[in-house]
Amino acid sequence: MGDTRRASGMLRVTTIASLTPLEELEADPFLVDSRSQHAMCARWAAERGYVVTRELLVRGLRPDHCALWEDVEAGLVDLFVAPSRRVLERALASVDEFTAECARRGVRVETVGHAEPAYDAQMKAHVHRRLSMPTAGYDGR
Repeated sequence: MGDTRRASGMLRVTTIASLTPLEELEADPFLVDSRSQHAMCARWAAERGYVVTRELLVRGLRPDHCALWEDVEAGLVDLFVAPSRRVLERALASVDEFTAECARRGVRVETVGHAEPAYDAQMKAHVHRRLSMPTAGYDGR
């Protein structure tokens, strides 16, 4: 079928968010709020005319893990993006090894670089409800 990126002119993006336990909500709400991490990356991609083709939610993933590379090997990903280096440090076992592997494979890795949202008590409660009641019919709104 050929190179989709070249045919469409769009770069295909995989977003990386950190899988952080709910117990860390008070201390570090943004790392727990993976939905906001993915949304930040999606806005960044849309501003550049890129398309998000995959979202990863991981914690301490080895840089050689197949979940990172299967779409790259299939020619479906041109770029990885995460909200910040801090998120990458939580999501991956070694950011340096991951970025070296990206360079070796010719895949870019970027960070959004926007300020993280400030979480008040209401926002933290919203994240807590969404993450603690996913099977009770709560849809996250």
